[in-house]
Amino acid sequence: MKIAVVGTGYVGLVSGTCFAETGNDVTCIDIDKKKVLKMQDGIIPIYEPGLEVLFERNIKQKRLHFTTELENGIKDAEIIFLALPTPPGEDGSADLSYVLGVANDLSKIITEYKVIVDKSTVPVGTAEKVHEALAKNLDSNLFDVVSNPEFLREGVAVQDFMKPDRVVIGTSSQKAKDKMLRLYEPFVRQGNPIIFMDERSAELTKYAANSFLATKISFMNEIANLCEKVGADVDDVRKGIGTDTRIGKRFLFPGVGYGGSCFPKDVQALFKTSEQNKYDFKILRSVMEVNKTQKLRIAEDIITYFDNGVDKTIALWGLAFKPNTDDIREAPALYTIDKLLEAGYKIKAYDPEAMENIKEIYDDKIKLVNDPYEAIENADALAIMTEWNVFRTPNFNKMLELLKNKLIFDGRNLYTLDQMKNMGFEYYSIGRSPVNS
Repeated sequence: MKIAVVGTGYVGLVSGTCFAETGNDVTCIDIDKKKVLKMQDGIIPIYEPGLEVLFERNIKQKRLHFTTELENGIKDAEIIFLALPTPPGEDGSADLSYVLGVANDLSKIITEYKVIVDKSTVPVGTAEKVHEALAKNLDSNLFDVVSNPEFLREGVAVQDFMKPDRVVIGTSSQKAKDKMLRLYEPFVRQGNPIIFMDERSAELTKYAANSFLATKISFMNEIANLCEKVGADVDDVRKGIGTDTRIGKRFLFPGVGYGGSCFPKDVQALFKTSEQNKYDFKILRSVMEVNKTQKLRIAEDIITYFDNGVDKTIALWGLAFKPNTDDIREAPALYTIDKLLEAGYKIKAYDPEAMENIKEIYDDKIKLVNDPYEAIENADALAIMTEWNVFRTPNFNKMLELLKNKLIFDGRNLYTLDQMKNMGFEYYSIGRSPVNS
């Protein structure tokens, strides 16, 4: 099939590359000329494990193309995916200006039947708005609008796309349904479902899924905070409830809150949708409040520990919002950095992939180093913000030598309490008793 993908951000580039990998002819369209030129030269603009191999292979085999020209890019496409930004507005609602702007542009250049697919995460009712924008200049028999939300986890997005748990497709058109079924059948050969529903239900499904997972995270963080008050161990509690099949063991790890491009804005957008429909979504309100507080947890623990930040240097391990990505959007590390800088602390930081993105924000406000051990050299304490594998089994003896104080604030509970006690560290984690050297 001939596919067009408008937008080459995270979702657009992963989707386009994976569609090409199953034999489709894919053209990705973006207004950023520099970015398009780099991709045409085989330079991938994002870090995502496993994507680069597919990206290079499909460019070489001439199934994956890039252009800035919308009209040429969609000319022969049977299906056009809109993978455009939907950033949160000041009130938390999703900004649809990019999606509707492209829909308006498409209405002026489409000359034969196309399936227009909302791949971006969009509020309930967006498919109708896209349909309205297209219908301004197009006869309704020349297009159908489909909602096809993505469920990609950064760090394992290629795997998620190539072998999805499910594919959700919202459409009331049999013609569009047949095309989408043909496109996605190669991805579900192991029997996972393609679930068809109406457009509004598909749009809500994405928000509901991410908001539920965010709720699990915030709930577990509240349990962790209570554990510290009552003298319980959150690791034991987590195992105790995670083995209940009604609950499941995933997303029960306490920490410094959720971040990234999806959970924060999706929870906000769903909450805003509920407000617009005069429904008080009390649980989501609490989820957001808990997460906001939890992101500052490590910074506040550090500030409480030291009398003041004068001449104090804190080493940060981890800047991305999660491992295996360079994405720093809404990362807890950013909130920690801002709070510590405001309190007068100096910061040395290391992350395996997110350094360039952090540099764009903080420039010379913090010191970025190329090695985790360089970060802790002569530091007054280490704060762990992202659970990269490289941080799980470090050289503890070397850490003891380099740190000015044998002091760790662990926002991801990477180490056991016995391990820290035996090594002689003073150790503070989430939902567990402190280890005092």
